[in-house]
Amino acid sequence: MSDEPITTPDDLPKSQAEYFAWAGRKVRSMFPSAPGVYLFQDKAGRVIYIGKAKDLRARAGSYFLAAAAVDRRTSLLVKEAHDIDFIEAESEVDALLMESRLIKDIQPKYNRDLRDGKSFPYLQITTHEDYPRIEVTREPGTSGVKLFGPFPSAGSLRGAIHVLQKVFKFRTCPLDIEADNDRWRWFRPCLLASINQCTAPCNLRISKEEYRKDIARLRMFLEGNRLSLLKEMREEMATAAAELRFEKAARLRDEIEMLESLRERGEITKHEQPEVFFIDPKRGLAGLQKILKLDFLPRSIEGIDIAHLGGQETVASLVQFLDGLPFKPGYRRFRIREVEGVDDYASIREVVARRFGKLRDDADVFPDILLIDGGIGQLHKALEAFEALHMKPPFVLSLAKKEELIHRMDHSQPLRLSRRSYALRLLQYVRDEAHRFAQHYHHILRRKRTLGE
Repeated sequence: MSDEPITTPDDLPKSQAEYFAWAGRKVRSMFPSAPGVYLFQDKAGRVIYIGKAKDLRARAGSYFLAAAAVDRRTSLLVKEAHDIDFIEAESEVDALLMESRLIKDIQPKYNRDLRDGKSFPYLQITTHEDYPRIEVTREPGTSGVKLFGPFPSAGSLRGAIHVLQKVFKFRTCPLDIEADNDRWRWFRPCLLASINQCTAPCNLRISKEEYRKDIARLRMFLEGNRLSLLKEMREEMATAAAELRFEKAARLRDEIEMLESLRERGEITKHEQPEVFFIDPKRGLAGLQKILKLDFLPRSIEGIDIAHLGGQETVASLVQFLDGLPFKPGYRRFRIREVEGVDDYASIREVVARRFGKLRDDADVFPDILLIDGGIGQLHKALEAFEALHMKPPFVLSLAKKEELIHRMDHSQPLRLSRRSYALRLLQYVRDEAHRFAQHYHHILRRKRTLGE
Protein backbone atom coordinates (compact mmCIF):
# COMPACT_ATOMS: atom_id res chain seq x y z
CA MET A 1 0.00 0.00 0.00
CA SER A 2 1.37 3.38 -0.99
CA ASP A 3 2.10 6.03 1.64
CA GLU A 4 1.67 8.85 -0.90
CA PRO A 5 -1.22 11.21 -0.17
CA ILE A 6 -4.32 10.82 -2.30
CA THR A 7 -5.30 13.89 -4.27
CA THR A 8 -8.89 14.96 -4.78
CA PRO A 9 -10.74 14.45 -8.08
CA ASP A 10 -10.51 18.18 -8.82
CA ASP A 11 -6.70 17.85 -8.86
CA LEU A 12 -6.73 14.91 -11.28
CA PRO A 13 -3.97 15.03 -13.91
CA LYS A 14 -5.17 14.99 -17.48
CA SER A 15 -3.00 12.21 -18.88
CA GLN A 16 -4.42 8.69 -18.84
CA ALA A 17 -1.24 7.22 -17.32
CA GLU A 18 -1.32 9.68 -14.42
CA TYR A 19 -5.03 9.01 -13.86
CA PHE A 20 -4.38 5.25 -13.74
CA ALA A 21 -1.62 5.81 -11.17
CA TRP A 22 -3.83 8.12 -9.07
CA ALA A 23 -6.83 5.77 -9.15
CA GLY A 24 -4.66 2.76 -8.39
CA ARG A 25 -3.22 4.49 -5.31
CA LYS A 26 -6.70 5.49 -4.15
CA VAL A 27 -8.01 1.94 -4.43
CA ARG A 28 -5.01 0.43 -2.65
CA SER A 29 -5.14 2.91 0.24
CA MET A 30 -8.88 3.47 0.71
CA PHE A 31 -10.83 0.45 -0.60
CA PRO A 32 -11.30 -2.44 1.87
CA SER A 33 -10.76 -6.14 1.08
CA ALA A 34 -14.45 -6.71 1.72
CA PRO A 35 -17.67 -7.22 -0.28
CA GLY A 36 -19.46 -4.22 -1.71
CA VAL A 37 -20.18 -2.17 -4.82
CA TYR A 38 -17.87 0.22 -6.65
CA LEU A 39 -19.05 3.27 -8.59
CA PHE A 40 -17.27 5.04 -11.46
CA GLN A 41 -18.13 8.74 -11.83
CA ASP A 42 -17.52 11.16 -14.70
CA LYS A 43 -16.19 14.72 -14.42
CA ALA A 44 -19.68 16.08 -13.64
CA GLY A 45 -20.03 13.64 -10.72
CA ARG A 46 -22.54 11.40 -12.54
CA VAL A 47 -22.30 7.68 -11.82
CA ILE A 48 -21.52 5.99 -15.15
CA TYR A 49 -20.95 2.40 -13.98
CA ILE A 50 -21.79 0.24 -10.95
CA GLY A 51 -20.32 -3.19 -10.23
CA LYS A 52 -20.22 -5.60 -7.30
CA ALA A 53 -17.22 -7.33 -5.79
CA LYS A 54 -16.36 -9.99 -3.25
CA ASP A 55 -13.12 -8.07 -2.60
CA LEU A 56 -13.48 -4.37 -3.42
CA ARG A 57 -9.77 -3.58 -3.37
CA ALA A 58 -8.85 -6.44 -5.71
CA ARG A 59 -11.76 -6.00 -8.12
CA ALA A 60 -11.66 -2.21 -8.42
CA GLY A 61 -7.88 -2.28 -8.67
CA SER A 62 -8.04 -4.63 -11.64
CA TYR A 63 -9.45 -1.81 -13.81
CA PHE A 64 -6.18 0.08 -13.53
CA LEU A 65 -3.85 -2.69 -14.66
CA ALA A 66 -2.32 -2.76 -18.14
CA ALA A 67 -4.34 -5.85 -19.05
CA ALA A 68 -7.61 -3.94 -18.55
CA ALA A 69 -6.92 -1.76 -21.58
CA VAL A 70 -7.23 -4.80 -23.85
CA ASP A 71 -11.00 -4.93 -23.36
CA ARG A 72 -12.58 -2.17 -25.45
CA ARG A 73 -15.60 -1.58 -23.19
CA THR A 74 -13.44 -1.41 -20.05
CA SER A 75 -11.00 0.92 -21.79
CA LEU A 76 -13.80 3.32 -22.78
CA LEU A 77 -15.23 3.27 -19.26
CA VAL A 78 -11.94 4.04 -17.56
CA LYS A 79 -11.10 6.80 -20.06
CA GLU A 80 -14.39 8.58 -19.31
CA ALA A 81 -14.18 8.06 -15.54
CA HIS A 82 -12.98 10.91 -13.34
CA ASP A 83 -13.32 9.25 -9.93
CA ILE A 84 -14.14 5.91 -8.30
CA ASP A 85 -15.93 5.33 -5.00
CA PHE A 86 -17.34 2.36 -3.07
CA ILE A 87 -20.08 1.27 -0.67
CA GLU A 88 -19.18 -1.62 1.62
CA ALA A 89 -21.69 -4.47 2.11
CA GLU A 90 -22.17 -7.14 4.76
CA SER A 91 -21.71 -10.06 2.36
CA GLU A 92 -21.60 -11.08 -1.29
CA VAL A 93 -25.37 -11.52 -1.20
CA ASP A 94 -25.86 -7.98 0.12
CA ALA A 95 -23.48 -6.66 -2.54
CA LEU A 96 -25.44 -8.39 -5.31
CA LEU A 97 -28.76 -6.98 -4.09
CA MET A 98 -27.27 -3.52 -3.57
CA GLU A 99 -25.83 -3.53 -7.11
CA SER A 100 -29.22 -4.41 -8.59
CA ARG A 101 -31.07 -1.71 -6.60
CA LEU A 102 -28.55 1.00 -7.47
CA ILE A 103 -28.51 0.12 -11.18
CA LYS A 104 -32.31 0.24 -11.26
CA ASP A 105 -32.44 3.62 -9.47
CA ILE A 106 -29.48 5.39 -11.12
CA GLN A 107 -29.39 3.71 -14.56
CA PRO A 108 -25.69 4.40 -15.22
CA LYS A 109 -24.51 4.87 -18.78
CA TYR A 110 -22.32 1.75 -18.89
CA ASN A 111 -24.99 -0.40 -17.26
CA ARG A 112 -27.47 0.56 -19.98
CA ASP A 113 -27.97 -3.07 -20.98
CA LEU A 114 -29.84 -3.55 -17.71
CA ARG A 115 -32.22 -0.58 -18.08
CA ASP A 116 -35.16 -2.49 -19.49
CA GLY A 117 -34.01 -5.87 -18.14
CA LYS A 118 -35.90 -7.74 -20.85
CA SER A 119 -33.13 -10.28 -21.39
CA PHE A 120 -31.74 -10.22 -17.87
CA PRO A 121 -32.84 -12.31 -14.90
CA TYR A 122 -35.21 -11.27 -12.14
CA LEU A 123 -35.93 -12.81 -8.77
CA GLN A 124 -39.68 -13.37 -8.82
CA ILE A 125 -41.98 -14.13 -5.87
CA THR A 126 -45.39 -15.52 -6.82
CA THR A 127 -47.55 -13.58 -4.37
CA HIS A 128 -50.88 -14.94 -5.69
CA GLU A 129 -50.22 -18.50 -4.44
CA ASP A 130 -51.12 -19.91 -1.02
CA TYR A 131 -47.45 -20.78 -0.60
CA PRO A 132 -45.45 -18.27 -2.69
CA ARG A 133 -42.42 -19.64 -4.51
CA ILE A 134 -39.18 -17.99 -5.47
CA GLU A 135 -37.79 -18.38 -8.97
CA VAL A 136 -35.29 -16.92 -11.41
CA THR A 137 -36.92 -15.77 -14.63
CA ARG A 138 -36.05 -13.83 -17.76
CA GLU A 139 -39.76 -13.41 -18.56
CA PRO A 140 -41.23 -11.78 -15.43
CA GLY A 141 -44.96 -11.85 -14.84
CA THR A 142 -47.06 -8.72 -14.98
CA SER A 143 -49.47 -9.55 -12.13
CA GLY A 144 -49.53 -11.70 -9.01
CA VAL A 145 -45.78 -11.41 -8.57
CA LYS A 146 -43.22 -9.31 -6.72
CA LEU A 147 -40.06 -8.67 -8.73
CA PHE A 148 -36.51 -7.86 -7.66
CA GLY A 149 -33.94 -6.94 -10.27
CA PRO A 150 -32.89 -7.07 -13.02
CA PHE A 151 -29.59 -8.73 -12.08
CA PRO A 152 -26.44 -8.80 -14.23
CA SER A 153 -25.85 -12.54 -13.76
CA ALA A 154 -28.32 -15.42 -13.51
CA GLY A 155 -25.63 -17.64 -12.04
CA SER A 156 -24.85 -15.20 -9.22
CA LEU A 157 -28.56 -14.74 -8.56
CA ARG A 158 -29.11 -18.49 -8.23
CA GLY A 159 -26.11 -18.66 -5.92
CA ALA A 160 -27.64 -15.94 -3.74
CA ILE A 161 -30.97 -17.79 -3.66
CA HIS A 162 -29.26 -20.93 -2.39
CA VAL A 163 -27.61 -18.89 0.38
CA LEU A 164 -30.88 -17.19 1.38
CA GLN A 165 -32.80 -20.46 1.26
CA LYS A 166 -30.71 -21.69 4.18
CA VAL A 167 -32.12 -18.83 6.25
CA PHE A 168 -35.70 -18.38 5.04
CA LYS A 169 -36.36 -21.98 3.86
CA PHE A 170 -38.67 -20.99 1.00
CA ARG A 171 -39.70 -23.27 -1.85
CA THR A 172 -38.38 -22.99 -5.40
CA CYS A 173 -40.42 -25.84 -6.94
CA PRO A 174 -43.11 -25.34 -9.64
CA LEU A 175 -45.84 -27.18 -7.68
CA ASP A 176 -49.31 -25.63 -7.41
CA ILE A 177 -49.87 -26.18 -3.69
CA GLU A 178 -53.30 -25.46 -2.18
CA ALA A 179 -53.45 -25.01 1.58
CA ASP A 180 -56.98 -26.44 1.88
CA ASN A 181 -56.33 -29.55 -0.24
CA ASP A 182 -55.58 -32.40 2.16
CA ARG A 183 -54.06 -34.60 -0.55
CA TRP A 184 -50.79 -32.70 -0.13
CA ARG A 185 -50.32 -34.39 3.26
CA TRP A 186 -49.34 -37.54 1.36
CA PHE A 187 -46.92 -35.83 -1.01
CA ARG A 188 -43.23 -36.77 -0.71
CA PRO A 189 -41.05 -33.66 -0.18
CA CYS A 190 -37.80 -33.30 -2.14
CA LEU A 191 -34.30 -33.39 -0.68
CA LEU A 192 -34.42 -29.68 0.25
CA ALA A 193 -36.69 -30.62 3.15
CA SER A 194 -34.23 -33.34 4.22
CA ILE A 195 -31.34 -30.87 4.45
CA ASN A 196 -33.49 -28.27 6.22
CA GLN A 197 -33.51 -25.74 3.38
CA CYS A 198 -37.27 -25.82 2.84
CA THR A 199 -40.17 -26.03 5.29
CA ALA A 200 -41.95 -28.46 2.93
CA PRO A 201 -45.30 -26.74 2.32
CA CYS A 202 -45.80 -29.49 -0.32
CA ASN A 203 -46.39 -31.83 2.64
CA LEU A 204 -48.35 -29.16 4.59
CA ARG A 205 -45.67 -29.23 7.30
CA ILE A 206 -46.08 -25.49 7.75
CA SER A 207 -49.23 -23.39 7.82
CA LYS A 208 -50.02 -20.90 5.09
CA GLU A 209 -49.77 -18.05 7.61
CA GLU A 210 -46.36 -19.08 9.00
CA TYR A 211 -44.94 -19.65 5.52
CA ARG A 212 -46.11 -16.23 4.37
CA LYS A 213 -44.35 -14.70 7.40
CA ASP A 214 -41.11 -16.25 6.16
CA ILE A 215 -41.70 -14.75 2.71
CA ALA A 216 -42.41 -11.34 4.27
CA ARG A 217 -39.06 -11.58 6.10
CA LEU A 218 -37.32 -12.51 2.86
CA ARG A 219 -38.84 -9.47 1.15
CA MET A 220 -37.64 -7.20 3.96
CA PHE A 221 -34.11 -8.53 3.49
CA LEU A 222 -34.23 -8.17 -0.30
CA GLU A 223 -35.40 -4.57 0.10
CA GLY A 224 -32.38 -3.78 2.28
CA ASN A 225 -34.16 -3.63 5.66
CA ARG A 226 -31.80 -6.04 7.40
CA LEU A 227 -31.57 -4.26 10.76
CA SER A 228 -35.34 -3.75 11.01
CA LEU A 229 -35.83 -7.41 10.14
CA LEU A 230 -33.47 -8.59 12.87
CA LYS A 231 -35.20 -6.32 15.43
CA GLU A 232 -38.63 -7.67 14.43
CA MET A 233 -37.46 -11.28 14.60
CA ARG A 234 -35.89 -10.82 18.06
CA GLU A 235 -39.14 -9.34 19.36
CA GLU A 236 -41.14 -12.21 17.88
CA MET A 237 -38.73 -14.74 19.41
CA ALA A 238 -39.07 -13.15 22.86
CA THR A 239 -42.87 -13.23 22.57
CA ALA A 240 -42.87 -16.89 21.51
CA ALA A 241 -40.61 -17.83 24.43
CA ALA A 242 -42.79 -15.92 26.90
CA GLU A 243 -45.84 -17.80 25.59
CA LEU A 244 -43.97 -21.13 26.00
CA ARG A 245 -43.91 -21.74 22.23
CA PHE A 246 -40.36 -22.98 22.45
CA GLU A 247 -40.21 -24.70 19.07
CA LYS A 248 -41.05 -21.48 17.27
CA ALA A 249 -38.67 -19.50 19.47
CA ALA A 250 -35.86 -21.94 18.67
CA ARG A 251 -36.52 -21.70 14.95
CA LEU A 252 -36.44 -17.90 15.07
CA ARG A 253 -33.23 -18.05 17.09
CA ASP A 254 -31.59 -20.21 14.42
CA GLU A 255 -32.76 -17.90 11.63
CA ILE A 256 -31.42 -14.85 13.48
CA GLU A 257 -28.03 -16.55 13.93
CA MET A 258 -27.94 -17.42 10.22
CA LEU A 259 -28.71 -13.83 9.24
CA GLU A 260 -26.11 -12.43 11.63
CA SER A 261 -23.45 -14.80 10.31
CA LEU A 262 -24.26 -14.15 6.67
CA ARG A 263 -20.84 -12.53 6.22
CA GLU A 264 -19.25 -15.94 6.78
CA ARG A 265 -21.98 -18.04 5.15
CA GLY A 266 -23.02 -15.78 2.30
CA GLU A 267 -20.41 -16.63 -0.31
CA ILE A 268 -22.23 -16.71 -3.64
CA THR A 269 -19.30 -18.27 -5.47
CA LYS A 270 -19.74 -21.50 -3.50
CA HIS A 271 -23.26 -21.88 -4.88
CA GLU A 272 -23.15 -19.98 -8.16
CA GLN A 273 -24.68 -22.01 -10.95
CA PRO A 274 -23.29 -22.29 -14.49
CA GLU A 275 -25.34 -20.42 -17.08
CA VAL A 276 -26.68 -22.69 -19.83
CA PHE A 277 -28.94 -21.19 -22.49
CA PHE A 278 -29.76 -24.08 -24.79
CA ILE A 279 -31.49 -26.19 -22.13
CA ASP A 280 -35.11 -25.78 -21.13
CA PRO A 281 -35.32 -27.49 -17.71
CA LYS A 282 -39.12 -27.76 -17.63
CA ARG A 283 -39.32 -29.30 -21.10
CA GLY A 284 -36.39 -31.55 -20.30
CA LEU A 285 -38.08 -32.96 -17.20
CA ALA A 286 -41.41 -33.35 -19.00
CA GLY A 287 -39.57 -35.17 -21.79
CA LEU A 288 -37.91 -37.54 -19.33
CA GLN A 289 -41.27 -38.35 -17.74
CA LYS A 290 -42.65 -39.21 -21.17
CA ILE A 291 -39.79 -41.27 -22.61
CA LEU A 292 -39.13 -43.15 -19.36
CA LYS A 293 -42.87 -43.72 -18.85
CA LEU A 294 -42.77 -42.41 -15.28
CA ASP A 295 -46.01 -41.83 -13.40
CA PHE A 296 -44.56 -38.68 -11.84
CA LEU A 297 -42.59 -35.65 -13.02
CA PRO A 298 -38.96 -36.20 -11.94
CA ARG A 299 -37.66 -33.32 -9.87
CA SER A 300 -34.29 -34.53 -8.60
CA ILE A 301 -31.49 -36.10 -10.64
CA GLU A 302 -28.07 -37.22 -9.42
CA GLY A 303 -25.16 -37.86 -11.79
CA ILE A 304 -22.00 -39.90 -11.10
CA ASP A 305 -18.72 -39.91 -13.00
CA ILE A 306 -15.27 -41.47 -12.46
CA ALA A 307 -11.85 -39.87 -13.08
CA HIS A 308 -8.30 -41.18 -12.71
CA LEU A 309 -5.26 -39.44 -11.24
CA GLY A 310 -2.30 -40.31 -13.44
CA GLY A 311 -3.64 -43.81 -14.03
CA GLN A 312 -3.25 -44.56 -10.32
CA GLU A 313 -5.63 -42.83 -7.93
CA THR A 314 -9.34 -43.02 -8.83
CA VAL A 315 -11.84 -40.36 -7.78
CA ALA A 316 -15.56 -39.92 -8.32
CA SER A 317 -17.99 -37.04 -8.43
CA LEU A 318 -21.68 -36.77 -7.64
CA VAL A 319 -23.76 -33.81 -8.80
CA GLN A 320 -27.35 -32.97 -7.93
CA PHE A 321 -29.92 -31.25 -10.12
CA LEU A 322 -33.21 -29.90 -8.78
CA ASP A 323 -35.98 -28.99 -11.22
CA GLY A 324 -33.51 -29.31 -14.08
CA LEU A 325 -30.84 -26.98 -12.65
CA PRO A 326 -27.59 -27.68 -10.75
CA PHE A 327 -27.86 -27.68 -6.95
CA LYS A 328 -24.29 -26.94 -5.89
CA PRO A 329 -24.72 -27.58 -2.12
CA GLY A 330 -25.56 -31.19 -3.01
CA TYR A 331 -22.33 -31.88 -4.92
CA ARG A 332 -20.08 -34.59 -3.41
CA ARG A 333 -16.57 -35.97 -4.08
CA PHE A 334 -15.28 -39.48 -3.38
CA ARG A 335 -11.86 -41.08 -3.24
CA ILE A 336 -12.17 -44.72 -4.30
CA ARG A 337 -10.97 -46.83 -1.37
CA GLU A 338 -11.80 -50.46 -2.12
CA VAL A 339 -10.69 -50.82 -5.76
CA GLU A 340 -7.10 -51.51 -6.80
CA GLY A 341 -5.85 -50.13 -10.09
CA VAL A 342 -8.04 -48.66 -12.82
CA ASP A 343 -11.47 -50.32 -12.80
CA ASP A 344 -14.35 -48.02 -13.68
CA TYR A 345 -16.97 -50.73 -13.22
CA ALA A 346 -15.91 -51.61 -9.66
CA SER A 347 -15.49 -47.91 -8.84
CA ILE A 348 -19.07 -47.18 -9.93
CA ARG A 349 -20.32 -49.99 -7.71
CA GLU A 350 -18.37 -48.66 -4.71
CA VAL A 351 -19.57 -45.06 -5.12
CA VAL A 352 -23.22 -46.06 -5.56
CA ALA A 353 -23.04 -48.34 -2.51
CA ARG A 354 -21.45 -45.65 -0.34
CA ARG A 355 -23.80 -42.90 -1.50
CA PHE A 356 -27.09 -44.77 -1.17
CA GLY A 357 -26.06 -46.70 1.91
CA LYS A 358 -25.57 -43.35 3.66
CA LEU A 359 -28.88 -41.99 2.35
CA ARG A 360 -30.62 -45.07 3.73
CA ASP A 361 -28.87 -44.87 7.11
CA ASP A 362 -29.68 -41.15 7.42
CA ALA A 363 -33.29 -41.70 6.25
CA ASP A 364 -32.76 -39.12 3.51
CA VAL A 365 -34.74 -38.81 0.29
CA PHE A 366 -33.49 -40.68 -2.79
CA PRO A 367 -33.25 -38.83 -6.13
CA ASP A 368 -35.91 -39.58 -8.71
CA ILE A 369 -33.27 -40.47 -11.32
CA LEU A 370 -29.67 -41.67 -10.97
CA LEU A 371 -27.55 -41.10 -14.09
CA ILE A 372 -24.26 -42.96 -14.56
CA ASP A 373 -21.69 -41.75 -17.08
CA GLY A 374 -21.06 -44.81 -19.26
CA GLY A 375 -22.68 -47.71 -21.02
CA ILE A 376 -24.50 -50.90 -20.15
CA GLY A 377 -21.58 -52.21 -18.06
CA GLN A 378 -21.59 -49.21 -15.74
CA LEU A 379 -25.38 -49.44 -15.44
CA HIS A 380 -25.21 -53.11 -14.37
CA LYS A 381 -22.55 -52.35 -11.74
CA ALA A 382 -24.70 -49.57 -10.27
CA LEU A 383 -27.66 -51.96 -10.04
CA GLU A 384 -25.42 -54.61 -8.40
CA ALA A 385 -24.68 -52.12 -5.63
CA PHE A 386 -28.40 -51.79 -4.85
CA GLU A 387 -28.80 -55.57 -4.89
CA ALA A 388 -25.95 -55.95 -2.40
CA LEU A 389 -27.59 -53.36 -0.15
CA HIS A 390 -31.00 -55.07 -0.51
CA MET A 391 -32.48 -51.73 -1.54
CA LYS A 392 -34.96 -50.69 -4.18
CA PRO A 393 -33.12 -48.31 -6.54
CA PRO A 394 -34.45 -45.07 -7.99
CA PHE A 395 -34.80 -45.00 -11.78
CA VAL A 396 -31.21 -45.73 -12.92
CA LEU A 397 -29.86 -44.71 -16.33
CA SER A 398 -26.49 -44.61 -18.03
CA LEU A 399 -25.58 -42.31 -20.90
CA ALA A 400 -22.87 -43.48 -23.28
CA LYS A 401 -20.69 -40.91 -25.04
CA LYS A 402 -20.34 -40.49 -28.82
CA GLU A 403 -23.58 -42.22 -29.82
CA GLU A 404 -25.38 -40.80 -26.75
CA LEU A 405 -27.35 -44.00 -26.15
CA ILE A 406 -29.50 -44.13 -23.01
CA HIS A 407 -29.39 -47.47 -21.18
CA ARG A 408 -32.27 -48.04 -18.75
CA MET A 409 -32.78 -50.41 -15.86
CA ASP A 410 -35.14 -53.28 -16.73
CA HIS A 411 -34.64 -52.68 -20.47
CA SER A 412 -32.36 -54.74 -22.70
CA GLN A 413 -32.29 -52.29 -25.60
CA PRO A 414 -30.82 -48.78 -25.39
CA LEU A 415 -32.85 -45.70 -26.21
CA ARG A 416 -31.72 -43.34 -28.97
CA LEU A 417 -33.21 -39.85 -28.90
CA SER A 418 -32.98 -36.98 -31.34
CA ARG A 419 -29.96 -34.77 -30.67
CA ARG A 420 -32.46 -31.89 -30.38
CA SER A 421 -34.48 -33.67 -27.69
CA TYR A 422 -34.94 -31.57 -24.54
CA ALA A 423 -34.73 -34.75 -22.44
CA LEU A 424 -31.40 -35.77 -23.98
CA ARG A 425 -29.97 -32.28 -23.59
CA LEU A 426 -30.85 -32.29 -19.89
CA LEU A 427 -29.21 -35.69 -19.37
CA GLN A 428 -26.13 -34.49 -21.26
CA TYR A 429 -26.00 -31.43 -19.02
CA VAL A 430 -26.06 -33.63 -15.88
CA ARG A 431 -23.46 -36.01 -17.36
CA ASP A 432 -21.13 -33.22 -18.47
CA GLU A 433 -21.41 -31.39 -15.14
CA ALA A 434 -20.51 -34.63 -13.28
CA HIS A 435 -17.52 -35.04 -15.61
CA ARG A 436 -16.41 -31.43 -15.05
CA PHE A 437 -16.68 -31.79 -11.29
CA ALA A 438 -14.75 -35.10 -11.29
CA GLN A 439 -11.96 -33.58 -13.39
CA HIS A 440 -11.82 -30.58 -11.04
CA TYR A 441 -11.27 -32.92 -8.08
CA HIS A 442 -8.69 -34.82 -10.13
CA HIS A 443 -6.74 -31.58 -10.72
CA ILE A 444 -6.90 -30.62 -7.02
CA LEU A 445 -5.38 -33.95 -5.98
CA ARG A 446 -2.76 -33.78 -8.72
CA ARG A 447 -1.71 -30.31 -7.57
CA LYS A 448 -1.48 -31.50 -3.97
CA ARG A 449 0.67 -34.45 -5.02
CA THR A 450 2.92 -32.27 -7.22
CA LEU A 451 3.33 -29.40 -4.78
CA GLY A 452 3.14 -31.43 -1.61
CA GLU A 453 0.26 -29.30 -0.34
